Amino acid sequence: MYNIGEALIGEGDELAHIDLIIGDKESQVGNAFVNGMSQLSIGHTPLLSVIRPNLMTKPATLIIPKVTIGNLNDASKIFGPAQTAVGRAVADSVEEGIISKDEVEDLVILVSVFIGPNAQNYRKIYQYNYGATKLAIKRAMNGYPSIKKVLNEKDRGTHPIMGFKVNRLWSPPYLQIALDLDNLETMEKVIKAIPDRERILIEAGTPLIKKFGVSVISKIRKLKPEAFIIADLKTLDVGRVEVSMAANETADAICISGLGTIESIEKAIHEAGKQGIYSILDMMNVKNVIDKLKEIKDDLKPNIVLLHRNVDLETAKTEKGEKSKHNSEWGNIKNIKQIIGNGLAAVAGGITPQKINEAKDSGADILIVGRYIIGSSDVRRSTEDFLEHLPQDPDNMRLALDEDETID
Repeated sequence: MYNIGEALIGEGDELAHIDLIIGDKESQVGNAFVNGMSQLSIGHTPLLSVIRPNLMTKPATLIIPKVTIGNLNDASKIFGPAQTAVGRAVADSVEEGIISKDEVEDLVILVSVFIGPNAQNYRKIYQYNYGATKLAIKRAMNGYPSIKKVLNEKDRGTHPIMGFKVNRLWSPPYLQIALDLDNLETMEKVIKAIPDRERILIEAGTPLIKKFGVSVISKIRKLKPEAFIIADLKTLDVGRVEVSMAANETADAICISGLGTIESIEKAIHEAGKQGIYSILDMMNVKNVIDKLKEIKDDLKPNIVLLHRNVDLETAKTEKGEKSKHNSEWGNIKNIKQIIGNGLAAVAGGITPQKINEAKDSGADILIVGRYIIGSSDVRRSTEDFLEHLPQDPDNMRLALDEDETID
């Protein structure tokens, strides 16, 4: 039996990241401990953790450097402050009852330590590694994190070293702005006017992609680096190729036409899952949405189903003085969600701020707007007309540093 823990503490070059395993001497951890001491490698030589020279800590702890030790300066950081920090953190964990005193002779610990090549401040190296080791031990012994915590954070967390945030659709509703344009200069003006909000999704419309190719997605990414970008390819055939092309340009989602064959739809959805992007099934002009969805294999249902009214149909109705009736389509949303499980429902076609509450009440998670915003003389104001009906951004009130452990 063994437990696993991890912790990151500090900042700058001295930042400490600890991975560790605690287990019985008679277990696989014990074998790894002995192998680690006997199978040395150049630049990554493991060493026992000590309180001071001639006084190793208990349980016996083996430090494994993550970064190659290239010279004596690198070695002194490990053999000095880091070695002492780990040793004292282990001893204090025993003293405080995190590790039972009755088990110290039966357990061994493997600690993987990161010391940045440019780290210079020995006090910070000690302090950060002490804190990270002790926290990692506590987490290992308490089984942190719970699966509930993992699932709650998987679409919210941001890794500090990545330098950018990957947006996921974990807290609807969202406003999707369809850039159905054929001019890059206009596109740039519209994008710059759109507020930076998590609740806003940006769609590279079909006209934009047809004229400028899928590379237009990368252009949008440069203008809005952290935006959630949808490639509206309306894929009908060879979906794997088109999905791969969109993913290579950093699209977060791809739109697949529901008019395609089941084989084409399933291949496109499969490829989207493989690439780690969302699949959107556009049901424009599909006569029976429910039947079409039921034909798709259960493990290949789309992430999002889009109920999409035809723009030309909307225009024709407006010219005749007829009002659009969405109720018949939106009434299917509940059944659609039952079929696709945890998926989302999107609606598009003639949506205005006056209709947004009706769409939300029907169960729509994504509200797609085009002409009202991109055709406006004041894009920002038009966007805010919709945002006024939506909640604050999901993490708007989140603390800068989340409290991962609760105090009982």
